Amino acid sequence: MNMIAARTGLDAMLGEIRLAARTPLAERPGAVAAAIAPYLGDHGLLDGRDCPCNPDRYVRHLLEEGEGYAVVALVWRPGQMSPVHSHHTWCALGVHRGCLTEHFFAPGAPPRLTAAHLRAEGATSHGPGEPDLIHRIANCCAETAVSIHVYGVPYAQFADGVNRILA
Repeated sequence: MNMIAARTGLDAMLGEIRLAARTPLAERPGAVAAAIAPYLGDHGLLDGRDCPCNPDRYVRHLLEEGEGYAVVALVWRPGQMSPVHSHHTWCALGVHRGCLTEHFFAPGAPPRLTAAHLRAEGATSHGPGEPDLIHRIANCCAETAVSIHVYGVPYAQFADGVNRILA
């Protein structure tokens, strides 16, 4: 008997991301965010994936690497946050579990806070890789949060190809 493995929500989401990552560059961040959105409420999305947290900092876990992009799950304990940064590349993110706050900043030395948006489970955000699009992601809540991020560089280039740290 030929058994076909059931397609998981993660498999489906990654397939949608593969398609969206082929759209023209100007439309890609929004297309990828839209591809992530329907799967964010699937509480079994990361079943079978080891995505531990770290008490000292948020942690990225590689889910898939495609041609010119990588998909990661970020695990945020309460109080953890990214540095203030812009991006060298396009990005899209969605909140899978918990709640995150995205702070936006105006360029300057130091960058100046201009807005904060609460990103609850199911929310997405995206942006082109522009030096003037400055933000920070933070878990200001009391529970661990998990977000799905897609960046327009291979995973091996994350160290210097994703974030331009500003503060």
